[in-house]
Amino acid sequence: MSFHHLSPCHYLPILFFAFCCVSLLSEPALCATRHYTFNIVSQNVTRLCHTKSIFSVNGQFPGPPLVAREGDQVLVKVVNHVANNITIHWHGIKQLRTGWADGPAYVTQCPIQNGQTYTYNFTITGQRGTLFWHAHISWLRATIYGPIIIFPRRNDSYPFEKPYKEVPIIFGEWWNADPEAVISQALQTGGGPNVSDAYTINGLPGPLYNCSSKDTFKLKVKPGKTYMLRLINAAMNDELFFSIANHTVTIVETDAVYIKAFETDVVVITPGQTINVLLKTKPTSPNATFIMAAAPYFTGIGTFDNSTVAGILEYKHLSSHKNITVINPTLPAINATGVVANFTKKFRSLATAKFPANVPKTVQKRFFFTVGLGSSPCPANTTCQGPNGTKFAASINNVSFALPSTALMQSYFFGKSNGVFTTDFPSQPTHPFNYTGTPPNNTLVSNATRTVVLQFNTSVELVLQDTSILGAESHPLHLHGFNFFVVGEGFGNYDPINDPANFNLLDPVERNTVGVPSGGWVAIRFFADNPGVWFMHCHFDVHTSWGLRMAWIVLDGFLPNEKLPPPPSDLPSC
Repeated sequence: MSFHHLSPCHYLPILFFAFCCVSLLSEPALCATRHYTFNIVSQNVTRLCHTKSIFSVNGQFPGPPLVAREGDQVLVKVVNHVANNITIHWHGIKQLRTGWADGPAYVTQCPIQNGQTYTYNFTITGQRGTLFWHAHISWLRATIYGPIIIFPRRNDSYPFEKPYKEVPIIFGEWWNADPEAVISQALQTGGGPNVSDAYTINGLPGPLYNCSSKDTFKLKVKPGKTYMLRLINAAMNDELFFSIANHTVTIVETDAVYIKAFETDVVVITPGQTINVLLKTKPTSPNATFIMAAAPYFTGIGTFDNSTVAGILEYKHLSSHKNITVINPTLPAINATGVVANFTKKFRSLATAKFPANVPKTVQKRFFFTVGLGSSPCPANTTCQGPNGTKFAASINNVSFALPSTALMQSYFFGKSNGVFTTDFPSQPTHPFNYTGTPPNNTLVSNATRTVVLQFNTSVELVLQDTSILGAESHPLHLHGFNFFVVGEGFGNYDPINDPANFNLLDPVERNTVGVPSGGWVAIRFFADNPGVWFMHCHFDVHTSWGLRMAWIVLDGFLPNEKLPPPPSDLPSC
């Protein structure tokens, strides 16, 4: 079945499509503005022999694709038909001067309440490739997510072989329970949340789980062809290894930015990241089917889903023999940090005249942020299930970020920040220690709504340092409103004297989400050239729920096109 693409010049609901068999992309017609309607509804879905009601968009799980071209204006009318509040985030879209359309609840907007509507209005500038959209309030993105497919401008071509077909591959997680109840219970008790019951590929768990053999994604291919797989990690709390048995892939793009191509037999993808790969099929149809599998990469403490999701790569015109061999891939060990490090270091920007790497060569503002888990005191007369009777907390520079009850950007824009947020977020850890060594005795973190203020177009260097307070763990950090360049990474404690000498300022990869190495650090640079209030957070939703998040305020510049416009008239109120 093909992707049903919305007629791009008409304001219509998106057509229904099924993910149980392969969906192939077709390029959109030439049109400057693309209109969509997203109806937030509840529906019954059966997985793992368990039927439950989930929230979805237009009755589709995963949700419908948003398909556009570079340079297009996109308008998405979101209509909330459910009791829960909702927002939608267009993950990786830079939102140049359109921060009101970014979507994180209580940061750039108040949520869309039951019976209300809000139209997200943004233009795709200087981006082409794969991104994704998802709910950005509590844990609703467990089922509310879908792909963003950005084709090049008309008459522009890919800087690699044009694929025969293009296929979205979206990784997710499935709970038999209500994910909202799962995180609510965890926050009340202070302990870790129950883990998911399965991983999914395009919403389907695959044959390795009980009672799910019929819910298996199948990719049927022709021999001797090149397919582009648009990989999206929409999982809630897990980085994933992905591999196709007896096949290698060539990585050509990540986070909607072209890169220098390289081959691999294993892909590592963190929540929030997207990766486009080229799959060259075998020249003749083999008498075999090939398992496509994804399993977690995990180094932290506590419980987690250590299962494996599988799909099937099947060649058309297979031999008529009944005894068709099924071949399984070999995935790395669950804690294979070395594999992850070797993989991420292969990413390089094209750094060509057409696709330059405009990394800041000089830096005006430097920040050093520790990221990791800690704990906070248990409220009086309460029993908590966190470490030593405390509550789990996560923090940046020992600050666990508290979401306000009204939107930060509205408060900032109208000059009503008093009692909502402060601008004194620490640029360095308030209590330095051996971040990857023996943890300190005091792991308690503060809880506040503190922000960083940047002048327009400031060049920023940010070093993100993992901590081992409650165990070293990789953290996929996502920055809203900007792409950034990954100029360096390493293990152990960051050395500000010697490590910058090894920074890559020639062709560093450009991303919107980066994995802070387990027991290590990563250095990024970006220009703060987008006025507004921009969220930065771990894309493990459990860590975000525990407070591993903060916000940057980028002030207006002097020119008219350097200022944040007023909010739209239909912006929801709290």
